[in-house]
Amino acid sequence: MKLKKFCLVAITVLAANFSFAQEGVPIYSDYLTDNYYLIHPSMAGVANCAKVRLTARQQWFGVDDAPSLQTLSINGRVGDTPVGVGGVLFNDSNGYHSTLGGYATFAYHLMFSRNEIDLNMLSFGINAGFLQYKVDASTWLGPGDEFDPLATSSTATNFNIDAGFSYHFLDFYAHFTAKNILENDGINWNRNGDQWEFRNLRTYLFSTGYTFSKYGSDWSYEPSVMYMYRDATEESSIDINAKVYREMDFGKVWGGLSYRRSLDGAEFVDGSGVSSQKLQYFTPFVGVDYNNFVFAYTYSYQANTVNFNKGGFHQITLGYNFNCKREKFECNCPAIN
Repeated sequence: MKLKKFCLVAITVLAANFSFAQEGVPIYSDYLTDNYYLIHPSMAGVANCAKVRLTARQQWFGVDDAPSLQTLSINGRVGDTPVGVGGVLFNDSNGYHSTLGGYATFAYHLMFSRNEIDLNMLSFGINAGFLQYKVDASTWLGPGDEFDPLATSSTATNFNIDAGFSYHFLDFYAHFTAKNILENDGINWNRNGDQWEFRNLRTYLFSTGYTFSKYGSDWSYEPSVMYMYRDATEESSIDINAKVYREMDFGKVWGGLSYRRSLDGAEFVDGSGVSSQKLQYFTPFVGVDYNNFVFAYTYSYQANTVNFNKGGFHQITLGYNFNCKREKFECNCPAIN
């Protein structure tokens, strides 16, 4: 019984540390489904339409208390001004702990173009919001298990900010964001006052890409990369993405493939020796823009020798565009036009 309890707590601690390292809204591949604003606040109000996006992600179907994430975001331009605003609500749960949070966004867009045809724009954005972390110890023990008098349910609420910039020049774009700039407080996990430490959640993101298309063609192609660095653990990873668009009478059909690879390896016991592997995901995605509505599906597969479950990660994105204005720029820039 004691061994079972120890294993349960150990797994929970490891999972909690991983989740807390997710710096608020976990950074998956949903930004590729017309949702760059979810990770870069400088993208608020950058498009010619205001946008609402709802996402739901579920990992490991059939596994109790498997990680899940729901997000709701909205952003748009304030009239004809260079100001963009937005907001994000999210719920991230993983086993015995969860994170609930919300951000408000202010962005400012500087135009360097001589006219509204050639796109040349530098944008700045900042998020400010609250994150509530919760550890629920009430379900740690199964039927017949002995109650641990030290176990306790706890919550911690922290304020934090993100800041970054975006640059768009014709068909080229680049984004940089520093997330969770402020330090957080810890959260007690037992009555002795022991804490899970997650004070430094600073994460740095850099994204860049280019959209190619032949003159008069309905097809366009967008290769891109994203680099992510976590300050506290000094871990880093890179996304290599390929996306294709097809213009239709009713809107647009698009899809692509993303490959994420950690640049840091983890060691594990393999028989009589010790081996190492680097986390890697393959994520195909597909979507359709039908008039002002957006629908997308994303599936992530973890391609590692050792993993918790062979099941993948499913995510659905629903969106709606409103207050749309005419497309100002002559460019292959799906995030803008």
